[in-house]
Amino acid sequence: MELVTPAIGLVFWMLLFFSIIFLILKKFAFPAILNGLKEREQGIQDALDAAKKAKDEVANLKADNERILAEARNERDKMLKEARDAKESIINEARGKATTEAERLLAIARESIKNEKMAAITELKNQVASLSVDIAEKIMKQQLADDNKAKALVNDLLKDAKLG
Repeated sequence: MELVTPAIGLVFWMLLFFSIIFLILKKFAFPAILNGLKEREQGIQDALDAAKKAKDEVANLKADNERILAEARNERDKMLKEARDAKESIINEARGKATTEAERLLAIARESIKNEKMAAITELKNQVASLSVDIAEKIMKQQLADDNKAKALVNDLLKDAKLG
C-alpha cells in the first residue's frame, strides 16, 4: 500500500521542486513563450489583414476590369454603329449618284433617240421627195412625149392654177 499512497515527505519534496521549477519557468521560460505566442498571433493577424487587403484589391481590380470591359464594349458598339452608319451613308450616296447618272444617261439617250428619229424622218422625207420628183419626172417625160398630151396637161394645170 505504500506504493499506492506516497509518503508526506515525498509529497513535500515533490511540491517544493515543482514550485521551484515552476518559479524558474515563470521567470525565464513563460515570458519567452508568451512573447513568441504574441509574435505569432501578431504575424497571423498581419497575414489576415494582408489577405483582406489583397481580397479588397482583387475586388477593386475586378470592378475596374468590369468597368473597363463595359467601356470597351460600349466603344466597340459605338464604332460598329458608326461603321454601319458610314456604310449606309456611302451606299445611299452611291445609290443617289447612280440614280442621277442613270437619269442623265437616260435623258441623253432619249435626246439622242429623238435626234436620230428626226434625222431618220428628215432623211425619209428627203428620199420620198426625191423619189416623188423622180417618179413625177418620169411620168412627165412619158406624158410630154406626145405633143397633144403635153398641151392638154398645160391647159389642165393653167385651169387648176386659176381656180385655186
